[in-house]
Parts: sequence; structure tokens; C-alpha cells
Amino acid sequence: QVQLVESGGGLVQAGGSLRLSCAASGTFTSINIMGWYRQAPGNQRELVARISRGGSTNYADSVKGRFTISRDNAKNIMYLQMNSLKPEDTSVYYCNADAWLGDGALKNYWGQGTQVTLSS
Repeated sequence: QVQLVESGGGLVQAGGSLRLSCAASGTFTSINIMGWYRQAPGNQRELVARISRGGSTNYADSVKGRFTISRDNAKNIMYLQMNSLKPEDTSVYYCNADAWLGDGALKNYWGQGTQVTLSS
């Protein structure tokens, strides 16, 4: 099993910055693709950014140029640096990861989420 724990959320003024972290722990061989998703009340969960084990990234158009995703494979931690935050970035942010398990299976996991709230 894999546990994903997010941290770094909070209340920030528009134009400000936050850095989210997601730490993976448990029993697995390696973490493959990791990603950040967000879900605001009444909305569907949407992809924010995704990063491969090799460092290839892709971003939602709404965050390009403002958010940067990165990861530390040795520590099994993923980050999301969020700059120039806007009120519409207010959401619960979820960590997601594909993990290779010891039996050869590839399974997908979600964290519990961390709230990011923008004040105007």
C-alpha cells in the first residue's frame, strides 16, 4: 500500500505564493507518474499538473507560467510551487500517484487533499 500526504495549503492573498508538498510512503518499488489535481465546491476534479519519473511535465492551461511542479525521486516527494495566485485557484488540492508494487502491479493512489484559499 501507498500513502500520500499533502501539506503546505493555507490562506493566502491574491498575488501571493504557496508551495505544496506530497510525500509518498509505504511499500512499493517505485513511484511512476505523480500529479496534482484540484476540486472546488460544485466542480469536477481537474488536473493541475503532472510529472513523470524522468521529469517530463504538463500543466493545465489555467496555471501555465504560474505553477511549477517538481519531484525528488530519492525522497519520494512531489512539490507544486504556486505563484501569482488568483481567487479562482481556491480549491482542495489532491496528490495523485501511480506506484509499482512488489508483485508487479501498477496502482493509482490519492492523498486526502489540502485546502488552498485565496483572499482578495
